Amino acid sequence: MSDYHDVHLTPDPARAVVWRTIAGYLETLVPPEAHVLEIGAGYCDWINHVRAARRLATDIWPGVREHAAPGVEARVLDAAGELPSLGSGVFDVVLASNVLEHFAPDAAAGVVADVHAVLRQGGRFLIIQPNFRYAWRNYFDDYTHRAVFTHRSLPALLASQGFVVEHVEPKFMPYSMKRRRVPVAPWLIRMYLRSPIKPRAGQMLVVARKG
Repeated sequence: MSDYHDVHLTPDPARAVVWRTIAGYLETLVPPEAHVLEIGAGYCDWINHVRAARRLATDIWPGVREHAAPGVEARVLDAAGELPSLGSGVFDVVLASNVLEHFAPDAAAGVVADVHAVLRQGGRFLIIQPNFRYAWRNYFDDYTHRAVFTHRSLPALLASQGFVVEHVEPKFMPYSMKRRRVPVAPWLIRMYLRSPIKPRAGQMLVVARKG
């Protein structure tokens, strides 16, 4: 996976600004006493900015250890099959940003089932990822994309694995930060997230609860 980060997902200081703002925007979904897991954490930009009692970042990429902030545990782990090793019903919130589309459909369903298992009753699964309905032009520019999800098919998958879907936002944020035309400023990001009109939006937000 190191080649993937070197070629397709290179470091970008602006990414931390974006995810700090997103973490703040979604903070009401993450209680401060929560135990939080992020799968496919990569550069840890999301979980590094979450406020919680426990934060665990996992990724198949060994570099996840280098990017975890102080107070964030990091573990090299393949979400396709190894999540059960973390225990059953031990997390209040699981985060996934741009993860599920990297698995074949059957494997993605297995990941969702394992997330359901590691969550406590009533725990939430927060997913941000490309919505093929609005990102089809660039979706397969990422050579590791294996599954196609939309704001209808992803909630259906979650429901099939025992989740109750609480919120779906088909257009949540732009598909990519590449070729951005405006400065990355927290106030602009917050305004964009709250706006009903979202130019270039290609990623969705789905919030599901373990029922």
